[in-house]
Amino acid sequence: MKRNYKLSLLVLLLAFASCSFTTKKFQDPNKDKLLIQLITYVLEEGHFSPQEINDGFSEEVFTDYLEQLDPFKRYFYASDIKEFEAYKDQIDDQIKAYDLSFFNLTHERLLKRISESKNLYKEVLSEPFDFTVAEDFSTDYEKLEYVNSKKQMKERWRQQLKFSTIANYDDLLSDQEFAKSNDITLEDMSAAAFEKLQKANTEILKKSPKDLEVEARDATKRSLDELYDFIDDRQRKDWFAVYINAIVEEFDPHTFYFAPEDKDRFDVAMSGNFEGIGARLQKKMDATIVNEIISGGPAWRQNELEVGDQIMKVRQEDEEEGINIVGMRLDDAIKFIKGPKGTNVTLTLKKVDGTIEDITIKRDIVELEETYAKSSTVIKDDKKYGVINLPKFYVDFEDYNKRNAASDIKLELERLKAEGVEGIVLDLRNNGGGSLQTVVDMGGLFIEEGPIVQVKTAGEPKEILNDRDKSIVWDGPLVILVNELSASASEILAAAMQDYKRAIVIGSKQTYGKGTVQNVLDLNRMVRQNSEGDMGALKFTTQKFYRINGGSTQLEGVKSDVVVPDRYSYIDIGEKDQENPLAWDKIQAAEYKVWGSYYDYDTTIAKSKERMANNEQLKLIDDNAQWVKRIRDREMYSLNYADYKKTLDINQEESKRFEKLSDYTTNLTFESLPYEMTMMSKDSILKEKRVRWHASLSKDVYIEEALNVLNDLKMTYEIKKVATSVKN
Repeated sequence: MKRNYKLSLLVLLLAFASCSFTTKKFQDPNKDKLLIQLITYVLEEGHFSPQEINDGFSEEVFTDYLEQLDPFKRYFYASDIKEFEAYKDQIDDQIKAYDLSFFNLTHERLLKRISESKNLYKEVLSEPFDFTVAEDFSTDYEKLEYVNSKKQMKERWRQQLKFSTIANYDDLLSDQEFAKSNDITLEDMSAAAFEKLQKANTEILKKSPKDLEVEARDATKRSLDELYDFIDDRQRKDWFAVYINAIVEEFDPHTFYFAPEDKDRFDVAMSGNFEGIGARLQKKMDATIVNEIISGGPAWRQNELEVGDQIMKVRQEDEEEGINIVGMRLDDAIKFIKGPKGTNVTLTLKKVDGTIEDITIKRDIVELEETYAKSSTVIKDDKKYGVINLPKFYVDFEDYNKRNAASDIKLELERLKAEGVEGIVLDLRNNGGGSLQTVVDMGGLFIEEGPIVQVKTAGEPKEILNDRDKSIVWDGPLVILVNELSASASEILAAAMQDYKRAIVIGSKQTYGKGTVQNVLDLNRMVRQNSEGDMGALKFTTQKFYRINGGSTQLEGVKSDVVVPDRYSYIDIGEKDQENPLAWDKIQAAEYKVWGSYYDYDTTIAKSKERMANNEQLKLIDDNAQWVKRIRDREMYSLNYADYKKTLDINQEESKRFEKLSDYTTNLTFESLPYEMTMMSKDSILKEKRVRWHASLSKDVYIEEALNVLNDLKMTYEIKKVATSVKN
């Protein structure tokens, strides 16, 4: 009862940010200590299944944290680990006392070891690798022992870098072989491109194996230089976030601390939009480079910023001088470039041709089109069907009534109905979930009324989330496609439609198996008059959800009505394969009525299973999935090039029988809806994206079978008018 009272108080804090309570509890002048106070309090009082912070918990944090800092065991020595082990069973006590001794020690030592390793990798890569020596390399890094001496550390780096370099060496030799057999003629390309290719071929043919080995080492060094440039950009707060997450992830796999910049990225991912110029940037050495212009965004409309441009300075509209961002951390540079809708930002650019130019862009809302629902029509057996792809259950956390997944799906259904479609495929493959409210609203689009999901908070009665709107947007045939990466909200929707017998679920043996609900708390709301800077946010598990039949999707996921193999069939990627997942359980079923039997559900499933069992493409996909599993599980590699190449050749030969997978075609033609046709006539990038999507759909055996199922369902229909009522 006491915990329930505290939990209720915490909920009030989240909703109203009660200052009279928070200022008493959380006022440590040290930001790191304050952060630990906030997070441990929230998790103890608000997590669905709070962990006892004891010696066992301490040991788990110790192991996981060090693994995250040094996964390849090429920074720390055995002597470092022995020194750290004095804290192995004391981290729990330090957490409770807000003591940072363990973090401070490991952080200072890590920076020292990273600094030492810079010289080490350069020293190793200054000497040639002998690829004629017979030696093996294991990629099972967990079984590696920490080294005892600098000599052993250099040897570890030598082996790991030789493994990286032998792959580069093989790529260069392959390029040389290709150049020897190159029979491309001038007719195949422009004169300039042909001349450039000829020159490149001539250059690589001149090179000896010794030259290629040097070039391969240079490629490895460039890669490491870029890695260390990224590492050097990391500040103490970034490393402290790693430590915090080693602690919170012991509660469950989905509890996570977002440093301020990470929280911004999370919000963008969930809402699908942000305020800025509409360009994706990357850090390359000291430079901030444009690597994508987002279709429809301000920079795209302005049409002066180009991929490959380097942004050197950023000037706000109320400033006379720009800020030099050369050498600045990418996250910090982005803060200057992004800004409120309607404001101007001037960028000083070094163009690809070396010229310097200033351009001014008016910031606006940038929508990430690939995040949003999209639909297409297709004709099969003289019947028109609709396909809707939903990448995630997105929502604007600031205003639910703005664009969200449920309202977009409703709109797509209305548009498809206007086109006269006779069945819908809802593609939730690779959809990792999102907003719980959107999935409840979305479920209601397909049923008259009733429960969609049950939710349980620790120590509280279950809550049933219902669709209470009796109108139906779509009551025709419905197929839902899933795979092993369909998670959370995707599983709720698929499970509800399966329990109602409202849709047929086609896909993997089971979905991901995430049956938990998370809330995101802005930690700044817990501290009044915070002078310590942005505290970030905590995503933590507050509830578990259950199917309306009472079963949990936790660990077990949703089992497809028709199971089809895919590339993930034999790979461990589900919730059950994560660390510290919550357990599966079951509660009482909700009251619900199965969908009216105006089509032959069971016969349709049986026919689909029979088709799938005899589908040669799916048999080949299953063979390929097993082959991929064998390749992924391999841990020993030869660093002798002759043996390395022999293994590659064997794999290459085995892979040839899977080349037919990409040749598969269904002879189905997919088309965009009229409103999108209009947009595509003005937006060549959107048009190209849709052309590629439609081409992939026409080669998709799962989409083909989903349409076969819709066709079977349509054939078993009683005469019934498809719903035309629209939800408000």
